[in-house]
Amino acid sequence: MPLIIICGTPVSGKTTRARELKDYFENTHSKQVVIISEDEALHKLGYDKESMYLDSQKEKRVRGYLKSEAIRLVGKDNVVILDGSNYIKGYRYELYCASKASKSTQCTLYTIRFHQDAWEDNQKRIKAKEEGNGNTDIHTEPYTEEVFNALTKLRFEEPNSNNRWDSPLFTVQPTDTLNMDAIYDVLYKRKPPPPNMSTQNPPLSSTNFLYELDSTTQAIAKRILEAKEFDAMDVKFPEYPGCTIDAGVMQLVNPQNLLRLRRQFLTYAKMNHSNENANKIGRYFIQYLNRTLMD
Repeated sequence: MPLIIICGTPVSGKTTRARELKDYFENTHSKQVVIISEDEALHKLGYDKESMYLDSQKEKRVRGYLKSEAIRLVGKDNVVILDGSNYIKGYRYELYCASKASKSTQCTLYTIRFHQDAWEDNQKRIKAKEEGNGNTDIHTEPYTEEVFNALTKLRFEEPNSNNRWDSPLFTVQPTDTLNMDAIYDVLYKRKPPPPNMSTQNPPLSSTNFLYELDSTTQAIAKRILEAKEFDAMDVKFPEYPGCTIDAGVMQLVNPQNLLRLRRQFLTYAKMNHSNENANKIGRYFIQYLNRTLMD
């Protein structure tokens, strides 16, 4: 049932912590544990770290594979550990929504390490590989300098305990002892977050609902972009009383993020809705945009 998302920069001990957690839950609490590994996904899909992280389409495919595996497994009576960089805030949010839809608990484990220390260990891996005596474990495959620096300095979106999708957040350095009991408590002694419109699992949609979902969200997005083009301070929707995209949100809107958020909303709504909500879809979408853009 619970989901543990491990995230961290390269060579910060993510896989080591995943194995520690697996041993703890299996040996101390007799739980079934499944580790979903980014390294193993790369190997299965025929990529290496350089080709994946330097090719957005390959990276997107790997993330999609990992997410689908997590969604497939979460909700059963086991512990799912997602072992990977998981450096994108929006991706962690998608995983949060998926576990919430399954009425599962979740926590985030953030492994941190000084950049120079991690790079020195990575160089040892590079040297061992060049000399032909490197460890054959796919989890110790080295990073190139370009990818290492990109993931450490440029791309990594650090988890924040103030974000509901990153919380509860456990931060650990290589020399720290992981507080396993605290992780067990938040996963098994706390109630999962209550379902809401975007995470409930009512009956499948009708054709009419899908049509209304698409046309309503498209019309709202179009109105917001038109208002943005004319420098409007806010956007009011008379057909949805009380619903407004205010000035603060308008400053953050652009065509790219609006398209991305609409796609996310469509995906969640198609999977998790009931037909009686069809006439409320516009209100839900406006609320979703306000909440997500301001997080």
